[in-house]
Amino acid sequence: MCSPVIIHSRMSQDSHHGKWTVSSSDEDDDLPLSGTTTSKPHQPAVSSPSYQPAASPTPTIPKIEAAPVEEKPEPANAPVSSLVIGSEARQSAAANQVNTVKYESSPSLAGKRKNEVSDGSGWALSDSEDDDGDVKGKSLGNSPKRAPPSPKTKKVKVENERPTSPYGRLYYIDEREDFFESSIPLLNDPYRFYLNKVTGLDRKYNSGALHIRDILSPLFGTLKESAQFNYCFDIAWMVDQYPSEFRDRPVLIVHGDKREAKARLLQQAKPYPHVHFCQAKLDIAFGTHHTKMMLLWYEEGFRVVITTSNLIRADWYQKSQGMWMSPLFPRLPKGSSDDEGESPTFFKRDLLEYLAAYRAPELEEWIQRIREHDLSETKVYLVGSTPGRYVGPDMERWGHLRLRKLLYEHTEPISGEERWPVIGQFSSIGSLGVDQTKWLTGEFQRTMTTLGKSSIRSAPPLHLVYPSVEDVRTSLEGYPAGGSLPYSIQTAQKQLWLHSFFHRWKADATGRSHAMPHIKTYMRASPDFTQLAWFFVTSANLSKAAWGALEKNSTQVMVRSYELGVLYVPSAFNMKTFPVSGNPFPVSSSSGFTVPFDLPPTSYSPKDQPWIWNIPYNQAPDTHGNIWVPS
Repeated sequence: MCSPVIIHSRMSQDSHHGKWTVSSSDEDDDLPLSGTTTSKPHQPAVSSPSYQPAASPTPTIPKIEAAPVEEKPEPANAPVSSLVIGSEARQSAAANQVNTVKYESSPSLAGKRKNEVSDGSGWALSDSEDDDGDVKGKSLGNSPKRAPPSPKTKKVKVENERPTSPYGRLYYIDEREDFFESSIPLLNDPYRFYLNKVTGLDRKYNSGALHIRDILSPLFGTLKESAQFNYCFDIAWMVDQYPSEFRDRPVLIVHGDKREAKARLLQQAKPYPHVHFCQAKLDIAFGTHHTKMMLLWYEEGFRVVITTSNLIRADWYQKSQGMWMSPLFPRLPKGSSDDEGESPTFFKRDLLEYLAAYRAPELEEWIQRIREHDLSETKVYLVGSTPGRYVGPDMERWGHLRLRKLLYEHTEPISGEERWPVIGQFSSIGSLGVDQTKWLTGEFQRTMTTLGKSSIRSAPPLHLVYPSVEDVRTSLEGYPAGGSLPYSIQTAQKQLWLHSFFHRWKADATGRSHAMPHIKTYMRASPDFTQLAWFFVTSANLSKAAWGALEKNSTQVMVRSYELGVLYVPSAFNMKTFPVSGNPFPVSSSSGFTVPFDLPPTSYSPKDQPWIWNIPYNQAPDTHGNIWVPS
């Protein structure tokens, strides 16, 4: 028998931002789940949720106890609740089901929704980027609890039933029809960078923002066929976002699911014969297909949308997200050569190279369509990651070394650049090493500080924007927002050094301070934060799995995951720097580049703690009167 694991949340005087310890009888860190090769933890078995009033907050330390289980290999389809707990990966998997319970001593601070459980539809999934042994996956943010049913009415488990949803049907506020297809962005916007609409904001903060229904609207083209690259899918919800006149047009789903997860995905699509699938190859452990892209083929031409949102309702509801939407690319005249229609940023070449890296016959038709269109109006550079180990010139094809090369070739040195801070903003954090030199400042920061052929190698300030516990607690979603911020205690307690770089999520200028970020952005700002030397929006979180890590004395780079983003450099827009928009909304009055959060970033105070998703928060209720209880 394996002895139980107890995870404590314990403050320490050793750190301004908290110290966490894990006690375990099994120290086999960084091992995958026994009998499992998939990069995503299995969903827990479904049982009738129980509802219990939250106990009054007490000063005692909360703990999570894992029930002892037999010490033997588990089948690949074992539910999380039966996995052997001990290694970091196993603890992470066991902690992935998180429950909210009502904080009875305090009324709901929101009062707009009912915390009732649906029959499992519309679950909110999150994506975690932990590499080096931390299990990643589509995980439950939380599950509301209600009174246990009597034995006579106990619910019988359905074989293909989804896990209980943290976002039941009655959680959502239905948007009014004028929420969609209204305030469509100006099509002559030079940057073509847009934030997602957020339900519950003042109307002006959604002016010029986009919802998925806007993107798929006939206003942007007469759709013939589409391809959706993503990590999490709710097929029924996705299909419903297409206008009725396009709802039966062919859709190709490009995903990374394997085995049981793949079977569940295919099951979702059974009612929709126009939905087809392409499985991305994930040959390196702990990699994910994390790219979020739409390819839209119209009667009028072709469009690419690179976004940060999963194809689930929660990601398009009350989270801060962003996207780049291409111009409408016209079809080339018949007889044009393959190299025609290229942009000054070589976007066409790089997109074709990225799609070819899938080695998937299902994408050949899309590759040919891209060849037949004119992408010359594109002003951004494509930066992708694809799984593999690369040497020689191929090291600069993907990940942060690709970004480094582009910054070296297409930016210019700036006077006083050592005072221009690097800013990284993300929604998940991987295992980065025992100290900052292992990857963050020794490898990643060198990429981020590259400005042309400058010989300056000083280290400018590094600001990392990641929500605090208080940011999550007071958000529009409340604690369930933390289900999409999967920074685990197992990772956090190994890299307390990282937390000194952290800054709060504050976005008053865009009206999104209480819409927790799932967007990922990186940039280089002037000392007064009014100018940008470059800006990057991407699916890539702060992890070696996403960005790549050097190996073999820096002669090889290893990348685990698929990621995709676009890089803005001023030279592509005939500018020296990008002016930061001080008042991005409403769009009609805005000038400059929209940064999703406020500049300068606000440092954590000594009382602030980074959000850790698999420890309890029961000292104060969130905006819906709930507390957070992992189980």
